[in-house]
Amino acid sequence: MEQYKQEFIEFMVASDVLKFGEFTLKSGRKSPFFMNAGAYVTGSQLMKLGEYYAKAIHDTYGLDFDVLFGPAYKGIPLTVATTIAISNLYGKDIRYCSNRKEVKDHGDTGILLGSKLKDGDKVVIIEDVTTSGKSIEETFPILKAQADVEVIGLMVSLNRMEVGKGGEKSALDEIKELYGIDANAIVSMAEVTEHLYNKECGGRVVIDDQIKAAIDAYYEQYGARA
Repeated sequence: MEQYKQEFIEFMVASDVLKFGEFTLKSGRKSPFFMNAGAYVTGSQLMKLGEYYAKAIHDTYGLDFDVLFGPAYKGIPLTVATTIAISNLYGKDIRYCSNRKEVKDHGDTGILLGSKLKDGDKVVIIEDVTTSGKSIEETFPILKAQADVEVIGLMVSLNRMEVGKGGEKSALDEIKELYGIDANAIVSMAEVTEHLYNKECGGRVVIDDQIKAAIDAYYEQYGARA
């Protein structure tokens, strides 16, 4: 596993973004882990987060694209932090763009925030995590309605590796199938578990034998079929 991926896993835990225990998700599922990207709240956290996204996007898609698009609302700070990181790390200026929840009819009008989209633009979408693909379902038509753009990929921070709406494949695989988008994550839960199992992280073991057994049982029930 690449060094930046190992660092990112520990960074999520240190930032209280990724927690282990027993949690009830919106879907009603009882999960042994929970991710809340809203816990990134400081300048230093956002700076590091942008760098991890930038490295994953660079490794996965290269830099031959024009716009980084983040669905509102959590995608807005992600696009800003990551475009800054791409500029700092690789010397490439990428435009950032997000959608508004409501169309603005005065001043900076329209449904987009940040850069306008142009015909021929290559776009990478960035999100925190995708469990059902709902935000892509909402924002993909918005992107396509603004200009004749090419969406070359989606990058999320964590692949939860759970079944999506179809009940068999993961949400990322469903997105690939439905929209023809190459969907990837900085890390997967398999990588998280492998890296943290019975190892100290910040002076404590966050995935011990009990949590590992709960994770295994969870994926036995809800894990996506490869």
